[in-house]
Amino acid sequence: MIDYSPLWETMRLRNITQYQLLKSGIDNKTLDSLKKGKNITMLTLEKLCSIIGCTPNDIVRFTD
Repeated sequence: MIDYSPLWETMRLRNITQYQLLKSGIDNKTLDSLKKGKNITMLTLEKLCSIIGCTPNDIVRFTD
């Protein structure tokens, strides 16, 4: 199972808001997918890492 809870914690720690993600090119549909634990593309993951300044491990966790 894909878990995006590390993303929200990383954003909180780095003072990144959802609004900042929107301004940086992450759309509402993608944010909604993240909130609902749906799939995102590797390109989106790379973009998130670039915007936030983190690694994929700071955004997603895989669980059983």
